[in-house]
Amino acid sequence: MGFGIIIPLLPFYAEHFHADPFTVGLVMATYSLTQLIAAPVWGRMSDRIGRRPVLLITLAGTAASYIWLGFVDSLAALFAARAIGGAMAGNISAAFAYMADITTREDRAKGMGLIGAAFGLGFIVGPAIGGLLAGADPATADYSLPAFAAAGLSLVALVLAVAILKESLSEEIRARIAARPPEQRFQRMVQAFKTPKLGFLIMVSFLATFVFAGMEATFAMWSERTYAWGPQQNGFLFAGVGIVSAAIQGGLIGRLANRFGEAKLIIQGSVALAIGMVLIPFSENLWILALAMAVLAYGFSTLSPSLNSLISLQVDDENQGAIMGVTRSATTFARIVGPAWAGLLFAQLGKDWPYFVGGGMMLLVAALSIFALLKKPSNES
Repeated sequence: MGFGIIIPLLPFYAEHFHADPFTVGLVMATYSLTQLIAAPVWGRMSDRIGRRPVLLITLAGTAASYIWLGFVDSLAALFAARAIGGAMAGNISAAFAYMADITTREDRAKGMGLIGAAFGLGFIVGPAIGGLLAGADPATADYSLPAFAAAGLSLVALVLAVAILKESLSEEIRARIAARPPEQRFQRMVQAFKTPKLGFLIMVSFLATFVFAGMEATFAMWSERTYAWGPQQNGFLFAGVGIVSAAIQGGLIGRLANRFGEAKLIIQGSVALAIGMVLIPFSENLWILALAMAVLAYGFSTLSPSLNSLISLQVDDENQGAIMGVTRSATTFARIVGPAWAGLLFAQLGKDWPYFVGGGMMLLVAALSIFALLKKPSNES
């Protein structure tokens, strides 16, 4: 939930320190840069020492990063606080590996969806809390209170994890991984990448996150210039996005995956994300904007768990943490370049261009996915 509290406010926070649109994108990207570096490290570490220790350490670090965020008094300090937070957020690779450990292959999409639903629930309550605590006027907003609220919730999560979370990776698998020489572990991971579709699926994960992160980084500035909105209005809108995301990933994704299969959901989600992005610039009133954001949220909420499920199914149990770490590095890299790219388009070409270009990219992804994921090999025809 801490992530949901902070994300809609960050563009306003950066502009409070006189950041231009491109620098706002860089603030968003800094978090992702350190997450990119940390995700494979946490993933590999969780393969060796277990998922639970990694998750506990990073939850404590996340709380510390939000406390620092509450005390920042300059743009440089804002960059530093987000860098530490991003490094701790690299634990998502261990979280996905944990879910892979405790689910069957048949229920993998449903399990991955539950992680997405948790983020969705955070985006229901989080943006609303952040907006209410910060206030409606960007000029007089209080950005410390939302940061301290995020820190408090992270500490609650840490206490619950200590009390409830059990280790998911068996000692037998950890022993086998530890006994393997480092070069052999690397060779097995390289071999996993030779699995059909794996590289393509990671590329799609990158592109979908690239587009969605660009929207997250620029939307507050877009709404401010289009509707004269502040943190509070943006917080409530992103809460609506969270409701759609939680409903899909928390309940519908398992049934959708069983009925259509992950491959078709990836194509469907890509098209929906494209439509939602292109609709944003044409949102002349709140109703059209709400429709655009709902379609966009549906697209990303079907894409993310479907991609994670298919990626997980391509590799064996001993490589789950490593491959999920690599996948998270790819999506995290997208969260570095996506906001920077969108901020540049926003500043140089105009406020609507990140959404037009992002929509076009996702239509291309949908077309490529039809051939890569649905077309049968010639020997099966």
